[in-house]
Amino acid sequence: MSGLPVVVGVDGSSSALAAVAWAARSCAVHSAPLRLVHAYTLPTRGYPEVISSARELRSAMYDQGRMWLSQAVAVARSEAPDVPVEHDLRMEHPTPVLLAESARARTVVVGSQGLGGFTGALVGSTAVALSIHGECPVVVVRGNNHDGPVVVGVDLSPESDPALGFGFEEAVARRVPLIAALAHVDEQSSLLSTRMSGWLEKYPDVAVELLTVGERPIPLLLELGERAGLLVVGSRGRGGFAGMLLGSTSQALIYHAPCPVAVVRPA
Repeated sequence: MSGLPVVVGVDGSSSALAAVAWAARSCAVHSAPLRLVHAYTLPTRGYPEVISSARELRSAMYDQGRMWLSQAVAVARSEAPDVPVEHDLRMEHPTPVLLAESARARTVVVGSQGLGGFTGALVGSTAVALSIHGECPVVVVRGNNHDGPVVVGVDLSPESDPALGFGFEEAVARRVPLIAALAHVDEQSSLLSTRMSGWLEKYPDVAVELLTVGERPIPLLLELGERAGLLVVGSRGRGGFAGMLLGSTSQALIYHAPCPVAVVRPA
């Protein structure tokens, strides 16, 4: 295997281990290596008083991080034994770590909940930082974990092309259909087939369903997510899916989507 790795933020939580399992399977279908990263900062409270010095605290957190990474490696190898796995442990804030990793990753993958350094990694400031400054797609692993279709939230702007490209590549690798969903206004619905024609020519072996619904984006994607293996959205655009990760829609998907969500920002 060669190429850019899939990077996972690890923090010892069951959610992070689910992200590791998802990422390992993704590596297997894409012939990509897996990179597990745990980042931590020294807390000001919450550790036993018996740990009396900064040196002891650093040692305790280092040992804890190594244990969590070992657990993550075991999960990865159980899911995809042939995927190469490397891991890294750093005493840094998670946001700059994830941003730096995104510059040399195929995707960055996190769980939707956590315990330590990557807790709520895509809720709040880290989500905005990754959607604006990250250099690769970001996947939040939550909900169902099955082989349903890839669902892409589409608008009619060029900014949605990276999300569509990512969605088609995932559909090809997973050998599943793709649903291109447009939460439309009347004048947009007739344009979706034209918008998609080039993609259909590029990926003739992918079964594609074009879905235009006069419905708001959040309920549309949540409903489609019930049968999807992956939801894919862009972080910028116009129309129904504009600003997908810069407001209430992002929070709704991250907290309530019934399947993993991939966020793909424009190049």
